[in-house]
Amino acid sequence: MIQGKKWITMMVLSLLALVSGQWLYSHCQVPCGIYDDPMRIKMMEEHITTIEKAMKEIASLSKENPVNYNQVARWVMNKDSHADELSDIVTYYFMAQRVKPFPKTEAKDYEAYRDKLELLHQLLTTAMKAKQTIDLSNVDALRDLLKKFETAYFGPNPK
Repeated sequence: MIQGKKWITMMVLSLLALVSGQWLYSHCQVPCGIYDDPMRIKMMEEHITTIEKAMKEIASLSKENPVNYNQVARWVMNKDSHADELSDIVTYYFMAQRVKPFPKTEAKDYEAYRDKLELLHQLLTTAMKAKQTIDLSNVDALRDLLKKFETAYFGPNPK
């Protein structure tokens, strides 16, 4: 009977570890004060570059005869993974922790807040479109949106 309880306890703990793995991965959502905003922008740039490379590889491999579907599938998974990581930075880092809300009564601050949220939302939807296609215009849009967000977030002359 005791061994059965130990087994059940171990199974429950293992399941909790598996389920919480994604939650534990993201930057902590406690006020730790350890933020490196420029690094996050750089990471987003790298994800966009990887998405672009993956799209080009998928297009190139799809033209081969015979098509190497294993390699195509690997590049699709890579592209999708980097689009997800980009989305995670947008949501879990910037939207949840760094872009602070302002009341509408503080018109100038509220407008800047709204503009940042709009750009972040556009980044999210464009990352989703990059997952759905190999249309390189989505990569161009991601780069443009990220540059606009960077300017809105840091100001026109970042340090």
